[in-house]
Amino acid sequence: MRIGLIAEGGYPYVSGDARLWCDRLVRGLGQHEFDIYALSRSERQEDEGWVPLPPQVSRVRTASLWTAEDDGVVYGRRARRRFEEHYGALAAVLCAGGDRGADGVSEPPSTLQADRFGNALYGLAELARDEGGLAGALRSETAVRTLERACRARDATRTAREARVPDLLAVAAHLERALRPLSLDWYEDDGLGAADLSHATSGGTAALTGLLARHFCDVPLLLTEYGVRLRTQYLAGTGAPPAVRALLAGFHGALAAESYDRAAVITPGNAHARRWQERCGADRSRLRTVYPGMDASRFAEVGEASSCADPDTLVWVGRVEPTKDLVSLLHAFAEVRKEEPKTRLRIVGAAAGPEGEAYLGHCRALAAQLFPDEADGPHTVGENPVSFEEIGGPQLPSLADAYASGAVTVLSSVVEGFPVGLVEAMLCGRATVSTDVGAVVEVIGGTGLVVPPRNPRALAEACVTLLRDPERRERLGAAARARALELFTVEQNVAAFHGIYLDVVAGTPVRRVVLDDAGAPLPFGVPAEAHVPGHWTSNRPQDGPEPTAPAQAPGLPTPEGAR
Repeated sequence: MRIGLIAEGGYPYVSGDARLWCDRLVRGLGQHEFDIYALSRSERQEDEGWVPLPPQVSRVRTASLWTAEDDGVVYGRRARRRFEEHYGALAAVLCAGGDRGADGVSEPPSTLQADRFGNALYGLAELARDEGGLAGALRSETAVRTLERACRARDATRTAREARVPDLLAVAAHLERALRPLSLDWYEDDGLGAADLSHATSGGTAALTGLLARHFCDVPLLLTEYGVRLRTQYLAGTGAPPAVRALLAGFHGALAAESYDRAAVITPGNAHARRWQERCGADRSRLRTVYPGMDASRFAEVGEASSCADPDTLVWVGRVEPTKDLVSLLHAFAEVRKEEPKTRLRIVGAAAGPEGEAYLGHCRALAAQLFPDEADGPHTVGENPVSFEEIGGPQLPSLADAYASGAVTVLSSVVEGFPVGLVEAMLCGRATVSTDVGAVVEVIGGTGLVVPPRNPRALAEACVTLLRDPERRERLGAAARARALELFTVEQNVAAFHGIYLDVVAGTPVRRVVLDDAGAPLPFGVPAEAHVPGHWTSNRPQDGPEPTAPAQAPGLPTPEGAR
């Protein structure tokens, strides 16, 4: 079958989100044909180029989300009226807002609001197709004035009515970027219309592209969210004015609800993401959890080694940023040192952006304050028991070496989605101590110790418990490796998506007619694959040997027509 794989800010670019798992998925499904539809986020990402693509990738089409050229389209009076009608209806849904639950998450839009949002969204998409683009209209003064009228309407929320001109301009600019897929020329028979299935690798803009393929071409949509995009939008907009936050939350909430409602299957990456999707309106019957697949071979040597690492060393591995809460880890380590004075802590990872650099500097200063350089005697040089290191140096040439350098791996985060570093430690056969955030408990199962976040004392007690019990460390490490190999490998990920692809296509009517050399319809030109593994046709050379017929069961007559 042909898969239209839609990625935002990731595959096939060298840098970006979801790059690794998309590449592993495409390479693992060589029996299918892939068309890649990539939405780039920055000029730098485009300049860095693509990863090497396997032969099953037939073509790659790209579009930019970081800039939009003027399409030169000038609307006439009728087109302007259509734009004001649809854009106004969409803005009215945002301004109507939704109630918030006890957890602060907006309730899914009502059925009426969802219908209004969908009709407005697809009405704008049809206008873009008819007129040749929508970029100019979305950036026009008409869009801002239409948004302002919706905010001043009687049924608008109080927060929306308080929006000022700078707020309206900010919201209009955000909507223009988010709605850029409406102006793409991907929704034709030579684009996504030729796919048997469109697979959006994230919510938001990628899911919107899949929705448009479904609307224009009846291509079924599979939506994968390893990190719930709506949750990301809530966390990212904390610094904006209240009116901007409310209007953008309304848009992304309505888009998420529309995506969940129209997708044939939704695949969250863990139960934590699944709960978010259900909370935002996803139908439980269409949810199938598929854990991210990780390459276990790179950790095999460490995981299968019988010898243990330094029994007095704790290891933390990850990107240095405030959400990792290294401050609590350092305070916890100070308590550990009181009980086990020989213990060392290795913090391995690079800073994530300018904020991460500042946080790393703060953590270095705190470590120097908590642990003055200690010396064994008057003639030796003092050494701090906390070290800050990066992968690639002489002591830690690889990621596996980082996990192998300590007896216990620690995760101290206050915010976490799917804890990739924790799975890597499990594949290395390491006992772990983690905070109870995100999908940590789901990943760990019963193979590690879990403590509340922002609780240095509990973190310290759990670390001391494992440092003093080598037999328990070994037992937990072996169980953790077995669990990771069963649930979190590339092989299980690829097998799960292969089955989902076949299930979705098997339940979808064939839309494409295959023609023979004479131009006549070819019966059974698109065979069903739901119950047949592998290729239907042979890949042998034309001059190769004829395939051997399957053996006939004894005692059964051979039909004359089969000879």
